[in-house]
Amino acid sequence: MSQESEPYDPTSTAGVPEHGIERLTRMRERSFFTSDLTVNEFLLVKAAGFEPLGLVVGTSIYHIGFQMGAWSRNQEMDVLTQAMYHARELAMTRMEEEADQLGADGIVGVRLDVGRYEWGQDMAEFIAIGTAIKHREGELHRAPNGRPFTSDLSGQDFWTLLRSGHRPVGMVMGSCVYHVAHRGMFQAMKQAGQNIELPNFTQALYDARELAMERMQAEAQSVQAEGIVGVQLNQGSHGWGSHVIEFFAIGTAIVPTKDDHSITPPQTVLTLNDN
Repeated sequence: MSQESEPYDPTSTAGVPEHGIERLTRMRERSFFTSDLTVNEFLLVKAAGFEPLGLVVGTSIYHIGFQMGAWSRNQEMDVLTQAMYHARELAMTRMEEEADQLGADGIVGVRLDVGRYEWGQDMAEFIAIGTAIKHREGELHRAPNGRPFTSDLSGQDFWTLLRSGHRPVGMVMGSCVYHVAHRGMFQAMKQAGQNIELPNFTQALYDARELAMERMQAEAQSVQAEGIVGVQLNQGSHGWGSHVIEFFAIGTAIVPTKDDHSITPPQTVLTLNDN
């Protein structure tokens, strides 16, 4: 299943509140930054040749549609899958556009979260947040599509990746919302008290995870990545009920920057602490 990317406008501030535009303007004009990097991450990002420009955010409050599922059938919920893709893409695109307003090469430490509020069971906020950075020497580190690169790697992992002769080109993700069939009453009674595999459930979870992983890999291949690092495979029901689950795969797609991928051997450190 493929999803159409949101049209990207590097000059756009659509959806950014007035105070958000003021914040970006102040950071750009005064060379003042905010960051969610830890002190160690901040120092390692600078050691890698980049300067932090500011915290960038993208958000979307999204109404998730309704889809019926067959009670006794394993099946993907296409409407829900597409909703989760589109809402996340909106949030990511707006975060990237904020980074472009700061003249960034990329965004590190990206977090992509889903929040629920009491406004309604079928509504959710999708938020993307990270620290925009720019290479000190002006080296081109953008993604092949011209957008700032995105990465959910920590500052330490980002520094290590660059030292190894690779660079991130973007966060890639795959989603699959899946309805896991219920067991019939007689089947449940027959299996009660037994140690027995439930092939129907096993196959459903296998299929859903594979679809999510396959879509994440397809996104990486579309940006000509060599591979994906830091992959996470998460699952959650998001209030749809016990038998409707989203499987969400996410990681950072990378490309090589040089043929030599050697890493400096670690040094032995002896502590002088008595404890």
